Amino acid sequence: MIDLILREDVPSLGRAGAVVRVKPGYARNYLLPKGLAFEATQGNKKRIDAEARVRAARHATDVAEAKTQATTLEALTLTISAKAGEGDRLFGSITAQDICDAALAKGHTIDKRKIVLEHPLKEIGSHAVPVRLHPEVQAELRVLVTAEEIEPA
Repeated sequence: MIDLILREDVPSLGRAGAVVRVKPGYARNYLLPKGLAFEATQGNKKRIDAEARVRAARHATDVAEAKTQATTLEALTLTISAKAGEGDRLFGSITAQDICDAALAKGHTIDKRKIVLEHPLKEIGSHAVPVRLHPEVQAELRVLVTAEEIEPA
């Protein structure tokens, strides 16, 4: 058995920075060539500690940026107009891409994959749309869907 320090999270083995004991073949053929682990020496322990500090600092800045973007998005109300029929039902639907386009028109960039819509919006009215900016930060974006004026034929 060989002691290794994990450089990255490895499923069913451990998290980054953990000292694990694995079989020599697994270490030699998989973990070491892919750069997922280092041998457990004093120099490598210092190296992993330095990488962990850098990762923690990057994580803190990412969370801070996500929180500032969340406060900006919480204050924002997007108005999207669409054709509607009887009972305030839309003929189509408002999707995450439509919300991204409306936010971009107001000068805010949102990745459509971060918008959490269980179902596209299909009714006129005000909707609270969750936006997952970071695994630890989520914002509520207000979307106001209005009826588009339909000209008589």
